[in-house]
Amino acid sequence: MFLMDNSSSARIVADLGEWIATAAPGAKLPSTRSLVARYGASPVTVQKALRTLAARGVVESRPGVGTFVRTVRVARPNDYGWQTAALGAPRHRVPELSRALRTFPNDVIALHSGYPDRDLLPERLVRAAFTRAARGDATVSRPPAAGLPGLQAWFATELGSAMPLGTAPPAPSDVVVVPGSQSGLSTAFRAVVGAGRPLLMESPTYWGAILAAASAGVRVVPVPSGADGPDPDELARAFEQTGARAFYAQPNFANPTGARWSPGLADRVVGIVRAYGAFLIEDDWAHDFGIDTDPVPVAARDDSGHIIYLRSLTKSVSPAVRVAAITARGPVRERILADAQAESMYVSGILQAVALDVVTQPAWRTHLRNVRHQLAARRDLLIGALHEHVPAAALEAVPRGGLNLWVRLPDTTDLARLVRDCETAGLIIADGNAWFPAEPTGAFLRLNYSGPNPGAFPEGARALGQALAAQQAR
Repeated sequence: MFLMDNSSSARIVADLGEWIATAAPGAKLPSTRSLVARYGASPVTVQKALRTLAARGVVESRPGVGTFVRTVRVARPNDYGWQTAALGAPRHRVPELSRALRTFPNDVIALHSGYPDRDLLPERLVRAAFTRAARGDATVSRPPAAGLPGLQAWFATELGSAMPLGTAPPAPSDVVVVPGSQSGLSTAFRAVVGAGRPLLMESPTYWGAILAAASAGVRVVPVPSGADGPDPDELARAFEQTGARAFYAQPNFANPTGARWSPGLADRVVGIVRAYGAFLIEDDWAHDFGIDTDPVPVAARDDSGHIIYLRSLTKSVSPAVRVAAITARGPVRERILADAQAESMYVSGILQAVALDVVTQPAWRTHLRNVRHQLAARRDLLIGALHEHVPAAALEAVPRGGLNLWVRLPDTTDLARLVRDCETAGLIIADGNAWFPAEPTGAFLRLNYSGPNPGAFPEGARALGQALAAQQAR
């Protein structure tokens, strides 16, 4: 059966391979001792040959039993049809995850993501914070349900520092720490709105908020919003017609439009919310990404409990540190805390300790100033490249902060085909359809200027322009 005069691993592999090809699945190979004797080889050489055969998938080792010819398992389709009856029809269809969350090879030009490049993160501060946190009690203790007191105090102080004199700042006890803004949105929508009830929402708006609303089962009512923010008359009309109890919005550097509310618009929206006895759920996702101006939360204008304020540190500190906070006053805070506890019990003490460590370091403010300059350069570089290579693209406004450009294309554009053609050319983009809670009002792209390799922005814009031109020619 076996050759007797070969001691090299390669020859043993070749000879055993010939025998395995004719052997029955599950047949047992001779023991290592027998193979050593047959081949006149060392045990190390024989073991190396067996490892090679195992790596090829033709044999399998069973510790204490022996080595066997691997049984070929023919894949068969699984029938999961029974689950259709068991689950029934979904009460609320959850949208697909946005293309913005997809990962791609490093050799492409990526303008699709919603997260900043690693170069824009305080990596040194984060690594040092994890090292310090690992030596503390957070590694073995359970944090309070509402969050570490020090972190609650920091969030409350951040918001309170923006409030005018004569306005009562929030207390640390008004803050509920949650595991990221996505979790915070889901909690707020469930606790404040409730399944089946209407939630007013800017259109277009953050796709993650649309996803959270669908998951919570709330009924979304779109309110038109553009480069300057929502139309207050349409907002009042929506409250009047629906009886909604909440309006979700991003007053500073909205995702995707980049809109920033003027003080006058902020006052009008707050007045409307108060008049209808409702809540404004303010998502201050880009608080740390001001470029030409410093954001002032609308929540700084109200101490009567009408504004539920959500601020996240995930994008500005690290994607690995999913920490955010909801600041709410009055009984609504207790409802939010109860839902947050039911959803996640508490947020990892390690992550909270790391977040607090980073944002209280003196170097944190220096880092944010540096990020501001880098974002400005990246934004302007991408805008210039679009002007040069994609003349058909229209930018309604230059965002004064945030991470994205909201670009309008000709109405006849086939967005799905454009995305595919660009991907073929090595450019990854995200079409704007996912940012509309109802039907899209035009052909839009959301382009991220905070992603990797900004030096490739001109090349990416050129690829986009060529793909769009080719489509228009067809």
